[in-house]
Amino acid sequence: MQQNTITLKLFAVYQETVGLSEKEIVVPSRTTVGSVLDSLIEEYPTLAKWKSLTRFGVNLQFADTDTELQDGDELVFIPPVSGG
Repeated sequence: MQQNTITLKLFAVYQETVGLSEKEIVVPSRTTVGSVLDSLIEEYPTLAKWKSLTRFGVNLQFADTDTELQDGDELVFIPPVSGG
């Protein structure tokens, strides 16, 4: 099975929880944005409460959870941010 290498960029609560702002990951071809999020939540269950509030970007374009990732894509998780 073909695999794709993507760059995962994390902000706010995702960055704080994972401890990284950027992470390169290898995923099977046809992997979706939503499945990457689900995998991250499986590894860090405290992120589950942010799932429905998070927006996503792929290569600087907003994306849905069913967007399939390609080799070399940059995936960004954009959680809600409070002003202050």
